[in-house]
Amino acid sequence: MDRLTSMTVFVKAVDLGSFAAAATALGLSGPMVGKHIRFLEERLGVSLLNRTTRRQSLTDFGRAYYERCRMILAETEAADALAIDHLSEPCGKLRVAMPAHFGRHCVLPVLLELTRRYPTLELNLSLGDPIIDLAEDGYDLAIRTGELEDRSHVIARRLARQRMVVCASPAYLEVHGRPQQLEDLGRHDAIIYARSARFRPWLFPRIDHPPLEIRPNSRLRLDDLDAIADAAVAGMGLAWLPYWLIRDRVQAGTLDVLLSEQPAFLYDCHALWLQTPHLPLKVRLAVDALAAALPRFMT
Repeated sequence: MDRLTSMTVFVKAVDLGSFAAAATALGLSGPMVGKHIRFLEERLGVSLLNRTTRRQSLTDFGRAYYERCRMILAETEAADALAIDHLSEPCGKLRVAMPAHFGRHCVLPVLLELTRRYPTLELNLSLGDPIIDLAEDGYDLAIRTGELEDRSHVIARRLARQRMVVCASPAYLEVHGRPQQLEDLGRHDAIIYARSARFRPWLFPRIDHPPLEIRPNSRLRLDDLDAIADAAVAGMGLAWLPYWLIRDRVQAGTLDVLLSEQPAFLYDCHALWLQTPHLPLKVRLAVDALAAALPRFMT
């Protein structure tokens, strides 16, 4: 007899609580269900079930074997689904939550290109900074930057790393001078990203030590990265921003990158999805496309 088929019958009999129920669910006769169970027991040389005239229950070994069989069958189904996915195209709604600026500038172009390649794929995108719950809010995928919270049943894959740089306008530097080292930052005005009255320190890597945290003086705090860049262009002070966001301003000459000899702090960008035996094709293709394209946006 086929061992995988017998495992399927065994798991179904345990799940449904009787040979008769398993037989009905699988389209088999009651004696055939029993034959599959006996085949496994004879092959293993140990009993899987305690049988009485009124009920059946798992032996200690049967309970452990049942859990392993469930895992094997789930992996088998996932492998079969992978082959089906390879021959099919993604379809249906793909719900993705992402940070507003990173999503608009970096993630959105990649996902739009994906929909052009696959006409049966639909996008439902949320661009906002609040952290969402994948299960409760019904999203297939979340894009997050920075440190991740420990969450069970969630898989994370790093997609890219954002290079954080200190910048200022030529007009500001002409009046206030150019900082030459990290210690000089405390003597300058700064434009700070802040949300809910709290702001993150500026971080600078150190060898064999945690990143150096600097909390510069600031009279101007904003919760919008583009607005911070605009304020820096207007000469309001130094800003610490991802390079991809200010690249065009640097190339246009309205912002200068400072402390270029200082190693840049790298903020990770991750894709998150709920743990599942088989990742849907639409999610897998989206994650792969983002992992291939996003690093180019960061340079």
